[in-house]
Amino acid sequence: MKYEALTFNIPELTGISKESIDLHLGLYQGYVKHVNLIAEKIAAYSHDLEANTYAIAEMQRRLGFEFGGMRNHEYYFAQFEDGAKELPESTLKEKIVAQFDSVEAWQQRFTQIAMTRGVGWAMLYHDPHTDTLVQTWVDEQHIGQLADLDIILALDMWEHSYMRDYLPADKKKYVEAFFQNLNWEAVAGRLV
Repeated sequence: MKYEALTFNIPELTGISKESIDLHLGLYQGYVKHVNLIAEKIAAYSHDLEANTYAIAEMQRRLGFEFGGMRNHEYYFAQFEDGAKELPESTLKEKIVAQFDSVEAWQQRFTQIAMTRGVGWAMLYHDPHTDTLVQTWVDEQHIGQLADLDIILALDMWEHSYMRDYLPADKKKYVEAFFQNLNWEAVAGRLV
């Protein structure tokens, strides 16, 4: 299977420059390219498993990082498509209010997670086993992804997401801009 980079209809954003988005989209396309290259190499090396055991193992390890980068960014960019929209009355809003008392209280806690030192992602998931929301930090692209949960909201906190527009000490302004530009209808549509 060969993966293709998706295209996104992202309008001009408030507080996140077009230059940042364009460079970030290029990085995403790189993840897609590397997922395909690694899959090709694994297939080629698999003709002699004994001789290539170590190389295949290292490529499998790297595949997790590249694939996570590809998928995480697809969630991220899709959240900006068609412009900012408020959180509609929805299952997502009901669950946020039930678990966190208010959307504002949830957002404050989520922002706190986003301010974690290091590179990675603040993620909001839905656990279909308990029908609850779970939020956490994911290191890099893949370390800490929660198994068998559905990604509802993905906030990229690698420096490449905000360094053209904000200094590291001001990354909270980037998080605020992220929420200003969020298409909550698209996000809420991930939880039916």
